[in-house]
Amino acid sequence: MTHDQSTVRVLVLVGSLRSGSLNRQLAQTAITTAPEHVEPTMFDHLGELPHYNEDIDTATPHDAVNALRTAAANSDALLVVTPEYNGGLPGAVKNAFDWLSRPYGESALTGKPAAVIGTALGRYGAAWAHADARKTLAIAGAQVPDDIELSIPAKNLNGLHPQESDDIVASLREVWSQLLRHVQN
Repeated sequence: MTHDQSTVRVLVLVGSLRSGSLNRQLAQTAITTAPEHVEPTMFDHLGELPHYNEDIDTATPHDAVNALRTAAANSDALLVVTPEYNGGLPGAVKNAFDWLSRPYGESALTGKPAAVIGTALGRYGAAWAHADARKTLAIAGAQVPDDIELSIPAKNLNGLHPQESDDIVASLREVWSQLLRHVQN
């Protein structure tokens, strides 16, 4: 796709590393429901990132780290689609936030709108992890709008792929609308 002034590039991060996860399905559905002028790109290498270590960062960062930072720097916004593990944020996505927040004062997230959505088996649909993610993103420098929330209890999907649920698709379109209101062109 050719980038022009009206194209909004959105980096999509999925907190579950499992290929068939509900959150990956939700992310793929979000990508397919994105408005025409939005170019969402899923970064599919969170599992390749080493644990954040400043010694590695100040020496020669890993190729996956460089790719993540470049993808974030080239994006206009961030969409995080994550489950909840043991009442909190999955380690893979938290690790990505740690890499993106460094080097100190040069975060690739600074000023970029970021939305956090997802699904989980619990009755709150990952709301605790989403709150953790929003807090961490804000501390890392992202602009985290208060009006974007979508935490889906997995039982609400009734065994369907998210794209088969009219309610989920409508909710994703609303997330896009809300996120795009915060993107500065």
